[in-house]
Amino acid sequence: MNLAIIGAGESSRLKAEGLKVSKHLIELNGEHLIERIIRIGRENGLKKVFCIINSHEPELKEYLLTNDFRIPLKLIVQDTESSMHSLFTLSPHLTKEPFCLATTDSVFLENEFTDFINYCISNQNADGTLAVTQFIDDEKPLCVDLDNQNNITKFSDTKDGFGWATGGIYYFSPRIFEEIPFALATGVTRLRNFLRLLIDNDYKLKAFPFSKIIDVDHISDIKIAKEFLSDHSAKNQERK
Repeated sequence: MNLAIIGAGESSRLKAEGLKVSKHLIELNGEHLIERIIRIGRENGLKKVFCIINSHEPELKEYLLTNDFRIPLKLIVQDTESSMHSLFTLSPHLTKEPFCLATTDSVFLENEFTDFINYCISNQNADGTLAVTQFIDDEKPLCVDLDNQNNITKFSDTKDGFGWATGGIYYFSPRIFEEIPFALATGVTRLRNFLRLLIDNDYKLKAFPFSKIIDVDHISDIKIAKEFLSDHSAKNQERK
């Protein structure tokens, strides 16, 4: 299994608030966001990283090309219209086996990611599994409705009446790429709408619950994410 990282966004909200570096280079407890997801992927047995970034962050490109992450990394620098188009750009590298797709601004507990990967490996009858959380603190959440077997039955752009939201971590069969021509031909322009298309076309998407996933979209989220990880680390130390 390989790791695909979609990081071609402009980080406009963070930059408007004064962030001077690439969002992916934000540090949480001494580790860059993008470094963290690469390390966690490596430690969970993922074999290669395919990462797409935009052309407007040369410091990020230099960081990825000059550091040794102890895992093969293929970098694609391309400006894309959306996360969906970033995924489609990566698709030629992801056609042979199921893969994990991640954003870098999702902060979660490492043990829950391990549980997620193990669950996905043992449930390969699904076309995809999405990490979900009941911690919904996002201006534009993608919420989901589930049946009693955690199959996703519906997506919503608002949280009204919904208890779960997606968290930027996914596991997909390469079969989903069969829908690329139809998605492009019908004007689908966002990853969330591509997920809707998959449901409408009878692909099986499941949900895997995380206790909390923090989406780092604002300066204030950085402090929240640091405290979240520090509190968990402190609790683990107390148990020992």
